[in-house]
Amino acid sequence: MSQFRWPPPPDGAPRYMKPRNVSPRAGRPVPPALPTELVATPHGADLERMVTGLGDPVTIFAHGLGQGIAETRVYGSAVEGRRVFFQFRGHGRSSAPDGDWTYADLARDLRAVSDLSGATRALGMSLGAGALCRLLTESPQRFERLVFILPAVLDVPRSAAARERFLALLDAVASGDVGAVATQLVAEVPKTFRNAATGWAYVRQRLDSLMRDGLSEELGALADQVAIDDREALRHVDAPALIIACQGDELHPVSIAEELAEVLPSAELHVYSRPTILWTERADLRERISAFLNQ
Repeated sequence: MSQFRWPPPPDGAPRYMKPRNVSPRAGRPVPPALPTELVATPHGADLERMVTGLGDPVTIFAHGLGQGIAETRVYGSAVEGRRVFFQFRGHGRSSAPDGDWTYADLARDLRAVSDLSGATRALGMSLGAGALCRLLTESPQRFERLVFILPAVLDVPRSAAARERFLALLDAVASGDVGAVATQLVAEVPKTFRNAATGWAYVRQRLDSLMRDGLSEELGALADQVAIDDREALRHVDAPALIIACQGDELHPVSIAEELAEVLPSAELHVYSRPTILWTERADLRERISAFLNQ
């Protein structure tokens, strides 16, 4: 936080910066909000959904913990056909059903929106990758093409350090302390961008969303859980899969991506050399995902 003072000024840029006639620094742009809808699912959860694009194929995008539609839109910016974005239970405007939540519940959310939207391809990011793995153990042939970005857990529990980071954002949001939430969000931004307009905009957008909609405390139970019982069940998945990981990410170890690539029969693994890839490798990531899904 030494290079990122809180709270940010109203214009979203550091107070001591006075840019004149200069282009904004490159980084992770925050997509503008678009209208969403609440979709009733057969299992009783009302889930927030947004659909962009036209025609086939239809690709569904599953977000990570504490993220949502805005954060996953970047992955589909060059993907052809219809793109379906949604919020898991406990996120955004989606409902928070009573009971103890498991990855099976997340897989049920993902399956329901996929079925209602006619999705034939799927992309899962972090938490969403775990939900996608769980769905595939139950229905190995559900999708024609698969993308897994920064998978965090398969059939072995998270490390203590990863579990602590998983819970940190939930605890901060539950506290209602804007500064505590901001601290967690700033950690997602590379130091290079923390004093750039894009860095400020990203934190402000995420902060506004989390403080407005919150995160359900039931999500905390997932920290100690595995996504699937046995990774060997994924050997029945025939669909081509792209798995993306990066070095230096404690919450998303490369070893998890390597284990996933080993059991999926038609998997391609790409490992970036540094973390925070949505900031540092955005153009390449966008091209890599679209090239794979547009085949």
